[in-house]
Amino acid sequence: MALRVIQWATGGVGQAAIEGILRHPELELVGCWVHSAAKDGRDVGELIGRAPLGVRATTDTAAVLAMDADAVIYAPIVPNADDVAAILRSGKNVVTPVGWFYPGATEAEPLEAACRAGGVTLHGTGINPGGIAELHPLMFSAWSSAVTYVRGEEFSDIRTYNSPDVVRWIMCFGATADEAMHSPMLKVLSGGFVQSVRMCLDVLGFSTDAEIRTVQEVAVATAAIDSPIGPIEPGRVAAQRFQWDAVIGDRVVVRVAVNWLMGEEQLDPPWTFGPEGERFEIEVKGDPDCFVTIRGWQPQTVKAGVARNPGIVATAMHCVNSVPYVCAAEPGITTYVDLPLIAGRAHPDLGR
Repeated sequence: MALRVIQWATGGVGQAAIEGILRHPELELVGCWVHSAAKDGRDVGELIGRAPLGVRATTDTAAVLAMDADAVIYAPIVPNADDVAAILRSGKNVVTPVGWFYPGATEAEPLEAACRAGGVTLHGTGINPGGIAELHPLMFSAWSSAVTYVRGEEFSDIRTYNSPDVVRWIMCFGATADEAMHSPMLKVLSGGFVQSVRMCLDVLGFSTDAEIRTVQEVAVATAAIDSPIGPIEPGRVAAQRFQWDAVIGDRVVVRVAVNWLMGEEQLDPPWTFGPEGERFEIEVKGDPDCFVTIRGWQPQTVKAGVARNPGIVATAMHCVNSVPYVCAAEPGITTYVDLPLIAGRAHPDLGR
């Protein structure tokens, strides 16, 4: 019997997740929650540019909670813990790319209670955070001993992220430097990335005295920069860097960072991706050291990224492929440390 899955929200990640569910031999799409009244009642196939699937989207949360399903892939732009708790209490496992990767006790307590009430599991996953920031540094540390430092870092052209409202109004690209530096963006990002840092600290066994420090930097346009969110005017934010360091004494032992640029031209300071270009980097200092560069999760061109960003697709697939493992797990909040190896599945034309 296939596991019955509901998709919650149909933005970029949600649409890609639906495609992944349809291709996964162990999953069946049975429901879809949408935020927009314009999508309410429409066939989900129509929403993703396919033939009708016989599953209709709905804005009715109560109807979704009442559905017979094994799991929900929860992928709104802004998470709501009350919604997640309600889904869990309704007896549905939750896999999500928007939080709860490694929550602290206060944040976890009500959701743990909801998991116990529903007899189900909550798992936070994704790409960054949810992979690059914690899973990959921990995974590659297995080839070293006496680890002194791990790092997960992203270098991406933000013009390829097809979510204009998020990029301009939440991430503050196109704002003044002062507006960006005083926006809630660092706090919002820290909600996930600090969990990633703490997971690395705890699993690797670093001192509990480690202090987590944050850094935010911006670069502004020196001339108008054309972008999918409209022109970035001179003097307005066109690149941002966020960094989270865990420090013991005067030594950085864990570093997670993101570098998001509106291209590499006309920036002050004159930031670039360097000769390596867009990428994700994983680094482990120990005996021996390890350095890994990951490519393929960034598109070749801005136009290609706006049409279908592989990083968005990878985020969705990490959620989709986690569903069978999460459904088989013990009730409660489950992290990468608790689950077995998560793997994808063969193309339908090549599978059993």
